[in-house]
Amino acid sequence: MCVRTTFGKYVGRKTSHIIESEVQMLLRPYQEVAVDSASEALDKHGNTVVVAPTGAGKTIMLSSLIGKRHGSRKNVLVLQHRDELVNQNIDKFQRINPNISTSVVNAEQKNWSGDTVFSMVQTLSRPNNLENMKKIDMVVVDESHHVVADTYTRIINHAKNANDKVEIVGFTATPNRGDKKGLREVFTNCSHQIEISTLIREGFLVTPKTYVIDVGVRSELQNVRKTVVDFDMDQVARIMNKRAINERVVDEWLEKASDRKTVVFCSTVAHAEDLCDEFVGKNVRAEVVTGETDKNVRANILNDLTNGDLQVVVNVAVLTEGFDAPPVSCIILTRPCSYKATMVQMIGRGLRTINPDEHPNIIKTDCVVLDFGTSVLTHGSLEDDVNLEGSESELQGQAPEKVCPECKSVVPLSVRECPMCGYEFGKDQDTDLREFNMTEIDLIDRSPFRWMDLFGTGKCLSATGFNGFALVADLGDLSCGIVKRSGGRARMVSIGTKQQAIASADDFLREIEDSNSAKKGKRWLNERISDKQKEMLSRSGIIISGFDFSWTKYRGACYLNYLWNKDAIDAMITNAIKKEAA
Repeated sequence: MCVRTTFGKYVGRKTSHIIESEVQMLLRPYQEVAVDSASEALDKHGNTVVVAPTGAGKTIMLSSLIGKRHGSRKNVLVLQHRDELVNQNIDKFQRINPNISTSVVNAEQKNWSGDTVFSMVQTLSRPNNLENMKKIDMVVVDESHHVVADTYTRIINHAKNANDKVEIVGFTATPNRGDKKGLREVFTNCSHQIEISTLIREGFLVTPKTYVIDVGVRSELQNVRKTVVDFDMDQVARIMNKRAINERVVDEWLEKASDRKTVVFCSTVAHAEDLCDEFVGKNVRAEVVTGETDKNVRANILNDLTNGDLQVVVNVAVLTEGFDAPPVSCIILTRPCSYKATMVQMIGRGLRTINPDEHPNIIKTDCVVLDFGTSVLTHGSLEDDVNLEGSESELQGQAPEKVCPECKSVVPLSVRECPMCGYEFGKDQDTDLREFNMTEIDLIDRSPFRWMDLFGTGKCLSATGFNGFALVADLGDLSCGIVKRSGGRARMVSIGTKQQAIASADDFLREIEDSNSAKKGKRWLNERISDKQKEMLSRSGIIISGFDFSWTKYRGACYLNYLWNKDAIDAMITNAIKKEAA
């Protein structure tokens, strides 16, 4: 067989009868483990919380847990604090649970008819709305670090009074570390914690490239007074907000990351304003965002950072949560973090991968982290947390448990910090530092889809289902993830590392296919290639010998789909190469 081509095309079954809305989305491996662990913890320990970083797919996991525990047989309430996410989350929920009805309770509507009701906390917590709340069997709290607020407490207590057997589950990226016993008021345990390093390793987030920069104040920062929630930021500002240090921050950024969209975390408003002035003084487009910034002004600034010419946003603790700007690929820390969770939140703002459809002119493979505040020295870099083999909980099932000596919560054995109170296990023990080396093999092996090496070189991988196909093209320094839904057009879902491309392409198939098409052992995957497929391949110059038993129906489908979409695939690859060169 000899095919002279840059990269080729794909073939899949065109007789699919599956309606899009009826396809039940397939979970990522770590999502399945988290859901199973949460369900087991509810039975074993009672009300539980799952800790998962931004990008892990909390809505997907909570939707799956609801379907697993109750389905349409019980009444479930999902509490959210951001109105703009409700419709988006309902769409995801229905992809996981197409047979469970949903409704919404917010300022515009008060509809309790759904088996699962999505409600805004601010609306439901009002006495007149609580009176109309039906008996609830499960309360799921999104962003559950807010759960100790009065508004949440009123709702949960009302649900408990109506049903003393109500289950309460929380999902959060950031457990409340300030009030050590805060989460314990509602949750008895943490059933599962997904490390941010898991998402990095599997290609769902980019890799941080961390620089710890000594500006001569390390010893002073180590002596800063610690408050209930963090370090004393006024004291930090007196150390960090000096002209010479601010100049150094800007100079280091100009040297290492001047071409990157950047978010800076400062200690105080005055510190942020002074540092922003230094950026502007070096002809850098920079703006300040604080808690005092008008809501509309803030929105315009962040939109300009994401989609416009704004290069740097300097902020004070307002962009650690609910801020998503994938083009950001540099994070600057000019303050220490008393808790590792805070540092992870901040760095996480720069780890989102790029969707080429939304940002066609950006290629993002990593995130530069400039740490002037010694947080990485205190807590260890994210890279150091990576377990190349994956934890037992991620690969084989629920992890063993241990009890936190500080707050007595049951937590996964693998955690280094208690998600409930921030207690550091083995603080005085040496940390085993490991080289951060990602490999695409792990993810492919754990995929429910069979990925084919089309040319035997590892440079072009493809998988197909009943409703579409996916392809990963390795271009050397970059890889492209290209997908196509049946009846649609081929499009690029990733430009970055090979791991990121595989993750995006595999995610696409998980979204549009179900278990009927995904099982690697399905009979049609191993059946001998059909005469019709051989005939179609021969038209492209691929002659398959009658003694070549390596060709299956599935391999033929992957290759034909590749060939049928060759022109579009080649055009996208050529464009990606041009972007890299520019």
